[in-house]
Amino acid sequence: MNWYKEIPKIELHIHLEGAIPHQTMWQLIQKYGGDKTTKTYNQLLKKFEYRNFSQFIEVWSWKNQFLREYEDFTLIARSVADDLANQNIKYAEMFYSPSLFKKNKLQTQYITESISKGFNKIKDLKIRLIADLVRDYGPDNENITLEEVNEVKELGVIGIGIGGSEHQFPPEPFDKLFEKARKYGFYTNAHAGEAAGPESIWGTIENLHVDRIGHGTRAGEDKELLDYLAGTRLPLEVCPLSNIKTNVVKSPQDHPVKKFYKHGILMSINTDDPKMFGNSLEMEYQFLENEIGFSKEEICLLILQGIQTSWMDEKDKEKLINEFHSHPCWKCS
Repeated sequence: MNWYKEIPKIELHIHLEGAIPHQTMWQLIQKYGGDKTTKTYNQLLKKFEYRNFSQFIEVWSWKNQFLREYEDFTLIARSVADDLANQNIKYAEMFYSPSLFKKNKLQTQYITESISKGFNKIKDLKIRLIADLVRDYGPDNENITLEEVNEVKELGVIGIGIGGSEHQFPPEPFDKLFEKARKYGFYTNAHAGEAAGPESIWGTIENLHVDRIGHGTRAGEDKELLDYLAGTRLPLEVCPLSNIKTNVVKSPQDHPVKKFYKHGILMSINTDDPKMFGNSLEMEYQFLENEIGFSKEEICLLILQGIQTSWMDEKDKEKLINEFHSHPCWKCS
């Protein structure tokens, strides 16, 4: 038995557009007449090898050109949900970035509807959406996206996040937007401490007042910040293998996930963009045990922390915790 594969799981930091199975991505490329730089399936796989974070962003943008019609979003949503269900993932809060596709004249509301339609085709897995706004487009443009998302939040959109080029666009200008998102009833998070340092995390905390921090990797450089995160119980969405793939950390041993754990910081373990990084939650758990020194019991505790820091209601959290505890692979009481 493969314990890492069989254990029930949840994801709180995964991007729909970065989780498209390769065969589905290849299907979309062929649908739109192929691509000069990617003439074979093996060349597609080679695309997903990066020297740094900037190159990753380039490839991210390149693949999005093959999402041109609403039916494409239904296709990828169903494909991604099926892939997660096959990994014994029971619940996910998943980013999607509707702003990126306005240049294709696709409307946020219909993109959301198409994604929801794809998710609904897969049973035994609940997925909630987080609209990931793009820093690079500025607060005025993304305020429009927020209004559009608010019109269709009944389709399972529970949160507003912000991603994009963290190292070029600080969080402060988005303070009013996040205040409005909270008034609309959305949970909030932000990518911070991935492509920029602890000051980006502080700026996010002090100006956006988020419910969770996406990544937070470089919090390990600031003892005062570690103390703050532990004391306030502000959760991190930690993505170890992603951080290694994009050179946010230089080696497995440099990753601060164990430091976070020992410091008492609440966190979940996530894959970020699994089909772009070639990782899975199974591999993340193996990494934690084999490279960082976590025990299986500690991994189970991290999974429980993920449930506790999710945006499910308390009744659903309790139900899922009981379900996980009753699984034959479960390692902690």
